[in-house]
Amino acid sequence: MKDEEDRADQAEGRGSVVPAQVLAKVESNENAENNQGDDFLNDFQLHRVKPVGSEAVGRDLEAVLEKGNTPTHEDDLPERLLPEAQMAIPREGHEDVGEDEKNDCPHYQVGRAWDGPGCRDWPDENGDTMTALAENLERLEEEIAAACRAAGRGRGEVELMAVSKTYPLVTMIEAAGLGLRLFGENRVQEFGGKALDAAAFRSACGDEQVRAHLIGHLQSNKATRAAELFDAVDSVDSVRLAERLNEAAGKLGKRLPVLIEVKLSAEETKAGLDPHSSEADALLERLQDLTNLETQGLMTIAPFDVAEDETRACFRSLRGWQERWSSAHPKLSLGVLSMGMSGDFALAIKEGATRIRVGTALFGSRPPIAGQG
Repeated sequence: MKDEEDRADQAEGRGSVVPAQVLAKVESNENAENNQGDDFLNDFQLHRVKPVGSEAVGRDLEAVLEKGNTPTHEDDLPERLLPEAQMAIPREGHEDVGEDEKNDCPHYQVGRAWDGPGCRDWPDENGDTMTALAENLERLEEEIAAACRAAGRGRGEVELMAVSKTYPLVTMIEAAGLGLRLFGENRVQEFGGKALDAAAFRSACGDEQVRAHLIGHLQSNKATRAAELFDAVDSVDSVRLAERLNEAAGKLGKRLPVLIEVKLSAEETKAGLDPHSSEADALLERLQDLTNLETQGLMTIAPFDVAEDETRACFRSLRGWQERWSSAHPKLSLGVLSMGMSGDFALAIKEGATRIRVGTALFGSRPPIAGQG
């Protein structure tokens, strides 16, 4: 009954476009990659990170939430994403209009409210223009390179994943145009609303090298859809899920890359496999026989707001499990260590991360979740 009522309410409010990033405000317990972690960074406002236009639209439409038109059922998300994408992020095409038109456009009007670029680009040191996203990426790359140098590692040893959850397709296309090739999404339903599947996403980006991975917690009953949508699933944490993904990949005639998500924090909100459990042993054994899956490594999320030593210990522990399991299960390839997010990727690089997942430091802070702060 509640779902039917929610749908009826949404039908009445179709005239109001609620961006995906605003939708996150009303979805309780949706924090960062895997429903935890990264969104807590909203409490901080990372130093000098410029928010991109979609965040401004979300903030400006906050009043929609107060009028009760907010969608509450994720099945309605895809229908609402397209109009959001059409106005959420300013890109090229505004340079041919006059100053008055620029000032009157919704992007710039919203931008003035938060001192952002709106439809105007940011000039770089040479007088050329840069979008806020381009500037954030340039700064992020400098920080990653510095972390690699401090760890005595080459920049090429660390892969950057852009965590694009809550941001529309147009933002992802812009990011791909800046050279980003790997994207992480939290939810099956949300990415399905952005693109029909990973192939359609590549087509939209105009780049066959672009890949989309699911990094959020995946229920086994959504395994088939996830296998259809994504190039890889980085959050396998049970035998049942692995078997469902293997079956789905087989029917699709594909070999699906996967990572094992390992829980190394006592936080109840975090998902993942307890490395000491019998389920962990069973999964590692079973993966060797699931020929439609390509096991590539491990993923974890460090505890939030703890001392640096504790964060590093978490990352060091994942590397230890990688070494232990690689020795015990030589048929499995566990070379990927996906660990480190916007607030701790430098520590993860020091501890051997081969892939870091960055959202806030790249796209800007997401709106806080409803009821928090």
